[in-house]
Amino acid sequence: QMQVVESGGGLVQAGGSLRLSCTASGLTFGHYAMGWFRRAPGKEREGVSYISWDGFITSYADSVKGRFTISRDNAKSTLYLQMNSLKPEDTAMYYCARVGDANIRNMKALSAWGQGTLVTVSP
Repeated sequence: QMQVVESGGGLVQAGGSLRLSCTASGLTFGHYAMGWFRRAPGKEREGVSYISWDGFITSYADSVKGRFTISRDNAKSTLYLQMNSLKPEDTAMYYCARVGDANIRNMKALSAWGQGTLVTVSP
């Protein structure tokens, strides 16, 4: 079973940037595709971005395409999400997880959720 710990969230003004990290343990991180999810206040959790085990395939939700970049360092068992041009609607708790489906709409977590990291974007 994979365990994850997310970090890097915070309060930022609209137009600003943040870089989220997700450190994994318990399984060989480099063998698995990973994804980022988020849950905004009052909304269901949604898929944000996907990356294949080798980093060669990535996909994004339409709402973040062109602003967010997912990457990974398998040697450090760490997943990243670089978030630029942040908008107030990006305010949410962000989570990472092992995933199996590159289709963002169908992406589901195959590992236990971590505690998440809170991103708050002020107008």
